[in-house]
Amino acid sequence: MIIWKWTMQVTDLQQVQMPRGAKVLSVQMQGGAPQLWALVDEKAPTEPRTFATYGTGNPMPEVLDFGRFVDTYQMHGGALVFHVFEQA
Repeated sequence: MIIWKWTMQVTDLQQVQMPRGAKVLSVQMQGGAPQLWALVDEKAPTEPRTFATYGTGNPMPEVLDFGRFVDTYQMHGGALVFHVFEQA
């Protein structure tokens, strides 16, 4: 097992290719961009995982399940706050 990271986009929905069974640990800012860290088996085949990012105060889709909450991160000294969910 090893921890890998991916640079995330500040967008509503995005897919990330991750090794199957990866355990998402955190999303935080590093180097001016949001980064996602996950514990992975680097030998496992990859699969697409879908993440949704919602800004505080912005409208959210009218759905019953937003997915599993991953983390909250801030940009521009806390002026922008985003919340990341993994879609099932």
